[in-house]
Amino acid sequence: MTTLNISLPDAMRAFIDEEVAKGDYSTASEYIRDLIRQAQKKAEEKKLEIMLLEGLDSGKPIEVTDEWWEQKRAQIMQRFPQKNK
Repeated sequence: MTTLNISLPDAMRAFIDEEVAKGDYSTASEYIRDLIRQAQKKAEEKKLEIMLLEGLDSGKPIEVTDEWWEQKRAQIMQRFPQKNK
């Protein structure tokens, strides 16, 4: 693990201390790490949303039926035979 020193206004430090005092976090570092994890998750969700929207705009829509899924499974099994064991 690495260390990062940051400067905060007194009001922000007091807020962090209050959050730690509530008992959900044992240290200010744990609180900051949780905020960063939440921001990372939000960024990943945004990337996924963008990819899904790009997929929707990528071509003519098709009807996805049980038969379509069976064909797709067969294609995947042919392409990745080691995964079928």
